[in-house]
Formats: sequence, C-alpha cells, structure tokens
Amino acid sequence: MSLADMLEPVQRPLFTLLDTPVSLTEVLGFGSGALCVWLVARQHIANWPIGIANNLFFILLFTQAGLYADAGLQIVFIALAAYGWWTWTHGGGPGSDTLPVRRTTRTEWLWLLAAGAVGTAGLALLLDHATDSTVPFWDALTTGLSLMATYGQCRKRLESWWLWIAADLVYIPLYAHKGLYLTSLLYAGFLALCVAGLLNWRRDLTAPQRRAAVEAVV
Repeated sequence: MSLADMLEPVQRPLFTLLDTPVSLTEVLGFGSGALCVWLVARQHIANWPIGIANNLFFILLFTQAGLYADAGLQIVFIALAAYGWWTWTHGGGPGSDTLPVRRTTRTEWLWLLAAGAVGTAGLALLLDHATDSTVPFWDALTTGLSLMATYGQCRKRLESWWLWIAADLVYIPLYAHKGLYLTSLLYAGFLALCVAGLLNWRRDLTAPQRRAAVEAVV
C-alpha cells in the first residue's frame, strides 16, 4: 500500500462549506489548532504536543492547496516546538522550573526584523521561480511572521502575540482565497485567542510589579 493510499481516508471530503469540499485533515487541523492556541494563552505545557499534531495535519492540507511555504513551515514548527517544550520546562533559571513572561529586547527585535525581511524576500523569490504558487509573496510573508512569532513564543516574549496577530490578519483572507474556508475561520478564531493571550501574558508580566507596589505601600 502506498503512502497516498494510506492518506486517502483523511483527505477525502467530509462535507462542503460555501460549495467547497472540506476534508477530515482540515477538520482535525481546525480542532487541534484551536486547542493549541487556547493552551498557549494559558501557558499550559500541553500546547507543544498538541501543536506538533496540528503541524502534521497542516503539512498534508497545505501541500494539497499548493501553499508550499506554509507546508514546509510546519516542519520548522515541529523542531521549534521541541525547543519550546524544553525551554518552557527548563528555561526559568536556577531555582525555577518555569519560564517567566518577558518583553522582547531591542537586540532581539533587530535580529528578528532583519531575519524576517531577508527570509521573506528570499522565500518569495524561490516560490515564484521554483513552484507553481499563485501567492508567493503572501505565502512567504506569513511564513516569516510565523517564524518570528514562534521564536518569541518559545522564549515567552510578550510581543510574540503581536506578530501572531499580524500573521493572522494575512492568513484569514489568504486561506479564503485558496478555498480553505474552514481554515480561514480557524484563523479568525486564532486572532481572537491571540488577543486573549496577549492580555493574559501582559497580566502575568505586570503581576510582580503590582505586588511590589502593594508591598511598598504596606
């Protein structure tokens, strides 16, 4: 039995949405993706294994849709998830088994913006000349933003949520344009969860300052 034969059941259409067939792969990607972002917003360690499962579903989905950069991005996400999983449990420093929320430093921003700009430009050229992608720039842009955001998520940088929000604002119309309406709806949900995650992480970041202020008054 070939790999295509084994994957055929999950790629078979389950129902139609706006006259477009929706596969089991897209449904599973929807569910695991929503759960993953919800767990990240609550800083729950289970977001990492759930996220890896989500990446595997999206590799299949995006390859079918011709979103090659997004498909390849999932492989990078799996590697980063392993790093993030370890960092969240071991990166808090001596005497701590959890990683605190922090702000992105100026040096990190410089490196992130430079790497994001170069990576987006290079990937857009590659997709335009080496694949049949119909959206090379937008596919490359979302890939660059997502990698920047994932780095921040691995290090628990507050501003990673702003990068995810920027990526989602592009992903939503991009997936609708490619006929992935359920995935587009999922990313609209991601956008709302990202706002909630930003508020939750900001609350955790400022909590020590509030406690210090109260103790100073007392």
